[in-house]
Amino acid sequence: MAKRSRKLLPLLLLKHHRHFSLEPNKTAVQILLQKEEDDWNEQEISSLFSSSSSSHLLQILRTLPTTKKALKFYQFMSPSIHGPTAYQVMFEVASTEPQPHLTMLQLLHKSRDQGFSLTTHSASLLIPFFGRAKLISDALQVFHDIKPHLRNTHLYNQILQPLFFDSDPISHKTALNLILTDMLCKTLHSDSDCRPNRFTCLILFSALLKRDFRMDSLKEEDNAAILGLVLELGKRGIPSPDAVQYTKLMSKLCRSGLTNKAWDLLHGVRKMGGVIEVPSFNALLTGLGRDRDFHRMNLLLSEMKDAGIEPTIVTFGILINQLCKSHRVDDALQVFDKMMQQKKQAPDVIMFNTLVDGLCKVGRQDEGLVLVDKMRSQQGCSPNTVTYNCLIDGFCKAGEIEKSSELFKQMMEEGLSPNVITMNTVIDGMCRNGRISSALSFFNEMCGSAMDRNENGDTPPRLRGNTVTYSTLIGAFLRVNNVNKAMELFEEMVRNGCSPDSITYFTLISGLSQAGRVEKACSVASAMKIDGFRLDAMSYNVLISGFCKRKRLDKAYEILKEMEDAGIKPDEATFNTLIAAVSKAGDFEIAHQVMSKMIEEGHVPSVITYGALIHGYCKADKLDKAMELFRNMGAKGVSPNTVIYTILIDFLCKGNEVEAAILLMDEMKVQGLLPSIATYNALFKGLWERNLLDKAYELMNQMEIQCCNPDYITMEILTEWFSAVGEMSRLRRFVQSSEAHVSSMEF
Repeated sequence: MAKRSRKLLPLLLLKHHRHFSLEPNKTAVQILLQKEEDDWNEQEISSLFSSSSSSHLLQILRTLPTTKKALKFYQFMSPSIHGPTAYQVMFEVASTEPQPHLTMLQLLHKSRDQGFSLTTHSASLLIPFFGRAKLISDALQVFHDIKPHLRNTHLYNQILQPLFFDSDPISHKTALNLILTDMLCKTLHSDSDCRPNRFTCLILFSALLKRDFRMDSLKEEDNAAILGLVLELGKRGIPSPDAVQYTKLMSKLCRSGLTNKAWDLLHGVRKMGGVIEVPSFNALLTGLGRDRDFHRMNLLLSEMKDAGIEPTIVTFGILINQLCKSHRVDDALQVFDKMMQQKKQAPDVIMFNTLVDGLCKVGRQDEGLVLVDKMRSQQGCSPNTVTYNCLIDGFCKAGEIEKSSELFKQMMEEGLSPNVITMNTVIDGMCRNGRISSALSFFNEMCGSAMDRNENGDTPPRLRGNTVTYSTLIGAFLRVNNVNKAMELFEEMVRNGCSPDSITYFTLISGLSQAGRVEKACSVASAMKIDGFRLDAMSYNVLISGFCKRKRLDKAYEILKEMEDAGIKPDEATFNTLIAAVSKAGDFEIAHQVMSKMIEEGHVPSVITYGALIHGYCKADKLDKAMELFRNMGAKGVSPNTVIYTILIDFLCKGNEVEAAILLMDEMKVQGLLPSIATYNALFKGLWERNLLDKAYELMNQMEIQCCNPDYITMEILTEWFSAVGEMSRLRRFVQSSEAHVSSMEF
């Protein structure tokens, strides 16, 4: 339809021409139309139309069906036709042809070569076609070719549209300058033909709504300038878009993280007397909620109240949703109670579900149940599958699996069909609480057998496990070292057409590595890459750690090289894993080389790095080197922790240097670090070797003061030692004191 309209354009223009008449040249025109332009004879054509006026020649030019014919006719009759007007007509003819912008561009170059200036009408034809063809520079040049006093609002609007919709920020700046320096300056003159109008505002708003404010190429000042222009147009009395457009713009700004700009826009529009309706306030409230800016949310609500704008159910829903997301459930309940007291807005299922979910997420699932009862009493509002999913998830996370099962049965009895989220929630809860067999049975029951008929007597469709379902079960079986079952579930997952995702693969790689099946983990990593997934640093670190634990440093280095070849730089965890492995192997030269590379890559050695090296030196009976490194830690800005002190104390005691170990423990306390049960056990072993009972009694008293309770290793050491020296009564008092302390603790 649009193509047909373009073809009719010259005829329509011709029809409405004031002096249109081809009668004097009817026969001559027929000759033109019947012959191809290559067969035209210049002398014949000139003689046929020698008596025609310039206006009649232009009318004839309009009737010619192609640009080629029009251009040739003009060349024959050029002395008798006004050039700029003739080209205007030829631009009209070109607009009906395929790829009109290319033909127009050729004509434009010919016009310029002949020194003709463009008419305003020609410019208004060329600019839209060039704009649609993304020939922005050509469109802008056409605009500049028109003398300033001949430009009008329509022409400005035509050039603004392609400039604002171009992806180049320079085009946006050009458009802004045109409005600010040309159009707005001329609003001071009442007779100006360039004043911005409603269409100018619509172009500006359309551009803003399509603008990606998150692009790095768009600078803050550019965004501010465009938004400031919206307000400036309003101040100048230019008709602005409606409240719907303002709402769309504020929503876009808030989603782009420019909540401050949305705030300024809303208040700027209100200040200049513009109409802002509830949806615009709601859009801004949503943005403020995402930013957790509850102070300004309260200010905005007060402004709504002062302006006599009644909040809607959507307004209350936004407030409750954002408060629940911030775990401010009590505040959300206050908003809910206030809404209920006003009796103007009835809560819907979504609002109840938001509150139930909020309560469950902060461990108040019992209150969620009470709210569901309140929900049932609300007319036209009853629990749905989402309601039960929230409750089941809450009780599962609290470890109350039986209550979750009761809710699941209740849900079925009420005729509500569980979905895959329900199933995944129950399975995850069971797995987290060590009931993996029950989780697998529940999964098989949900997917493999028909469920009870619902209230209509229909059998609900069977559920199918998704990626989350299988990943949860696979991870659970790997954690209990049941690799065979985990791989069986993975194969079932693929067989059932459920594609593994990166989480599934990482779960397998991590679990297999921890189970000592590193080669199998590598084959899973290969399958992951074949499926189009890219291993991240964490996945590579798991594989490197797995091979290091099995003392396969050659394979660990292979994985490291593969990691670097894939463009992923080793992180602190990678370096610490390698340093720990080579230190345990006693290759300290390599360990220090790895540490140097770690520093070169911009990573600062941490207490874990030093701990790995110190432990390696101790295992290699190089206690002097360990102590030297330990003493130099402070100069590197790293403070030793309890683990490092315990490693050194343990090896000092094993080397029969108990006094040095005791001094190190005293130093540890001065540094504000409390000994762990491992620290005490290391010292007890050393004291036992020297039979230093008095010092052992002193340490036992310290443990009681510190509330550090003995473990089975402590009891083994002290029982064997104290029974040999006849001090079991002292040990019994120590144990009773520890038990009394434990029983007095509040859980």
